[in-house]
Amino acid sequence: MDVFWCKGFEATSLADLLKATGLSKSSLYATFGGKRELFVAAFDAYREERAREMHQILVRAPAREAIEHFFRKIVTDAGNGDTSRGCMSINQAVEMAPRDADIRTRVFQDFALIEGALALAIERGQAEGSVKNTKSALNLARLLVLGFPGLQVMVRAGGDKSLLDETLNLLLSILD
Repeated sequence: MDVFWCKGFEATSLADLLKATGLSKSSLYATFGGKRELFVAAFDAYREERAREMHQILVRAPAREAIEHFFRKIVTDAGNGDTSRGCMSINQAVEMAPRDADIRTRVFQDFALIEGALALAIERGQAEGSVKNTKSALNLARLLVLGFPGLQVMVRAGGDKSLLDETLNLLLSILD
């Protein structure tokens, strides 16, 4: 997963995969079928891990704080390590999704998953009073999902943390 995540599908060579897995060429092909199949397995594992993490964050109370934590974690995590990886789903939205229907489906499933989880958290926040905006929770979630890739790209590009924080404050103000 890390090799594909850092380099992307196209830039990852068979030699990179053999080194990372410790497998021989014949074992890699026998186990996974090929580079693309290994990539899909790695990408799906990434997606499952991130979905679990997102749900753990967004079920916390109060909901407004949970939503903010979900977005701020993107900026915080970049400050704690390698910003070159970014979000694997966003990376693949750009690299493979335009020409690979299976990857495009997975990317849009991820966007829908984030939208649904955010909509539930916003509804909960509206009910408990931590989210003041009374507009449709689904519409608010859609706006947040629209901002999610932009934030990911800016973080990966090494954007100024204080500017990212200010921009994130503006994005999250739609909840107030």
